[in-house]
Amino acid sequence: MTHRQGRFGAGRSVLTLLAALGTLAGSALVGAAPASAAPQWTRLAKGVRYGQFDISGAAGPTHAHVLSVDLRAPRVRVELLYPGAVAARAPVSRQATAQGALAGVNGDFFNISETQHPGVEATGASVGPAIAHGRVLKGAVPDGQRFGPALPPGTSTEDVFGVGTDRRARLDDLTLDGSVRTPQGPLPLGGLNQYALPVGSVGAYTSDWGNVSRVRATCGTDTDRAAPCSTDTWEVTVRAGHVVAAAGTPGSGPIAANTTVLVGREAGAQELRKLAVGSTVKVRHRLVAASSRVPYRFALGGYPVLEDGRALPGLDDTTSAVRTAVGIADGGRTLYLLALDGAPDYRGGLTIAEVARAMRALGSVDAFSLDGGGSTTMAARLPGTSSVTALNHPSGGAERPVPNGIGVFSG
Repeated sequence: MTHRQGRFGAGRSVLTLLAALGTLAGSALVGAAPASAAPQWTRLAKGVRYGQFDISGAAGPTHAHVLSVDLRAPRVRVELLYPGAVAARAPVSRQATAQGALAGVNGDFFNISETQHPGVEATGASVGPAIAHGRVLKGAVPDGQRFGPALPPGTSTEDVFGVGTDRRARLDDLTLDGSVRTPQGPLPLGGLNQYALPVGSVGAYTSDWGNVSRVRATCGTDTDRAAPCSTDTWEVTVRAGHVVAAAGTPGSGPIAANTTVLVGREAGAQELRKLAVGSTVKVRHRLVAASSRVPYRFALGGYPVLEDGRALPGLDDTTSAVRTAVGIADGGRTLYLLALDGAPDYRGGLTIAEVARAMRALGSVDAFSLDGGGSTTMAARLPGTSSVTALNHPSGGAERPVPNGIGVFSG
C-alpha cells in the first residue's frame, strides 16, 4: 500500500524498540547507548520526552537526537513553526520562542539560492504545501523546481506530513484546487504563494507571501529549475474583487489584507493582459487531500521514506548526510522527531535508506524526510532553563534560518 491508500499500523513502545536498533541492518547503536539498552530520556513535559543515542551508519558513527511526542496528552499539540510569512526565514529556536513552543525541528526544503539566475532574489520559501492553524498558506512548486535530494520514485512535491483536526498525524498528498473568475471566463489557478509557477500558468499571492520579490515565480520550467526566467510575464493586483493595478513584471513589497496579486507567465500572462483596471475578478483556492477527508490543522512538505512499516522502494542507500525526519506510530497518536548531529565527529550522517530503517526501529509505522544538512536543527527548552536553544550541533556551526518547522507545544 502507499500512504495515499494505507492505514496506520499499531505502534510499539519506543523504550522497547530502541534496543532493537542495536541489530538494525546498516545502522547499529554504539557509544552513548549500548545495543542492549535504551538511551536515557529527559521529560520536557507530560507527553514529551527528549533522548539521544549513537548510530553506526555506512559513513561511520552519527549522533541522533529524538523527541517523543504523545498527542494523546491533553496539553500537547503540534503546529507549524514559521516566521509569519511564506517568503521569510528564521532559526528554529527563534521561531519556537516567538510562537511559545516547547521544542521543534526544522521542516521543508526551500529556495535557498539563485546562482543560476543572477540578479534574481532567492525567496527562502518552502517547496511543498503548508497549512498553519487550519489556514492554507501555500501550494507546492513543480517537481522540477524543488531544492533537495532527488525524490524517491512515486513521490512528489505535493507529499505532506501533518496533524489533522482529529489530533492524529498522517501522511498524504495536498493538491492545489483553485480558479480565477474573470469577465472573459474562468482561469485555472496554477500556484498559491509559491516561489515557482508552472509554465503558462497564473499564480496568486496574498499577504501571507511577505515582502520578497515575486520575480522568481517566473524563472525555470516544470522540469528544469535552472532554465532562464520567462520574458513573457504580467501581474495584476486585485483588491475587494476588482483589478486596481497592472504591471509587465512581477513586483515586490508587502501585500495588503483583502488583496491578491496575480502573476502570469506565458499563456497565463496573455490571459491577465485582458483584464482592465476595474474588471471584476474572484480568486478561489484550497488544498485537497488525496486520502483523508479530515482537514489538516497543520501540514508541511518533504517526502515519505516509510509507509505501513515498509521502506519505500528506491530510497538512496549511497549518499550519507546529516538528516531530519519525523515518524508516526500508534495510529497517528505518537510522533518521533529525529535530528542528527552536525558536529565534525558525526557529520558523515546517514543515507535516506538508513533513516527509514532507524525510524522503523524507533517504532514508526510511517516516516517522512525533512530538510537536512546545514538546516538540520532540534531545539527545545530543557528543564531548569528559560529559553529554547539548539540541542544538536548544526553542521554549519550555527543555526541556519529556515522557512518552517514542526513545533511541539505543551499548555
